[in-house]
Amino acid sequence: MTTSSETRKLIVVTGASTGMGASAARELARQGFHVLAGVRRDRDADAIRSTGIEPVILDITKPEQVEALAARVADDPRALHALVNNAGVQVNAPVEALPMAEWRRVFEVNLFGHIAVTQALLPALLRGKGRVINISSVGGKFAMATYGAYAGAKFALEAVSDSLRREVAPLGVQVVVVQPGGVRTEMATRGIATANHLAARMTPEQDERYGGLVQAYNRLMASGTSSGLTADAAARVIAKAVTTRRPRTRYTAGRDAALIMRLGRMLSDRTLDRVLAANLRRHYPKGAVGRGGLHARLRPLRCGHR
Repeated sequence: MTTSSETRKLIVVTGASTGMGASAARELARQGFHVLAGVRRDRDADAIRSTGIEPVILDITKPEQVEALAARVADDPRALHALVNNAGVQVNAPVEALPMAEWRRVFEVNLFGHIAVTQALLPALLRGKGRVINISSVGGKFAMATYGAYAGAKFALEAVSDSLRREVAPLGVQVVVVQPGGVRTEMATRGIATANHLAARMTPEQDERYGGLVQAYNRLMASGTSSGLTADAAARVIAKAVTTRRPRTRYTAGRDAALIMRLGRMLSDRTLDRVLAANLRRHYPKGAVGRGGLHARLRPLRCGHR
């Protein structure tokens, strides 16, 4: 592929300040694309600006910034090859304890913002026979306790991706979903901090019901993140989805993601509940009984295999 600034195709990557988004922007620029990297702050723009990467200030929940991005793309003579919808927030709390304002925020960022950017850029993607890459998660097919809002938005993103794919495939636009498992990024660290903040706001009764559960899932999340993919490795999966001539409709990123997807297809809901309960027990803090200890005391039934 030629790398002259006049002939490079455009790619838009949202949520490119850090983590997978930043790594994907750098990998795609290395492969010869001109990347419009969506960031929220000027200091993030300064950090990512380099050869082949043009930062744009973009909060996908702000219509005026989405419109400005669409205008920037429309004014460029180069074809828009791909939109990578990567921006996201991770918020974990029990369904009962998560304030409605937080539910709405999660869906605004993890679902509605992606739809807004996709709608704004679809005319350019249709002209260029490009593709949409939606960054979902294993949480888009598989919802653990405390992941109700995050997984709910990702489940919805998966459904929207299927619907969009069937709408625009006859028009020459491909839609691909990438489903990462644990990835070593700042998003996971921020997610744990947010979970602790929300847990501190629970009522005493909610803390009694869910305190130990929240702590256990924070430990599980930290463990999965520390052993997960690097952002650069996840970015290579995203780049594959962008550049493969005939991409699959879905790609997992990481062995844990592939394993979880297989288990989800093979096991019944009740059996999967028991497997999750057995795996989570070792992450409960000592003395959890009496503080969200009900979950810790539940003894998971055997699944028929040792």
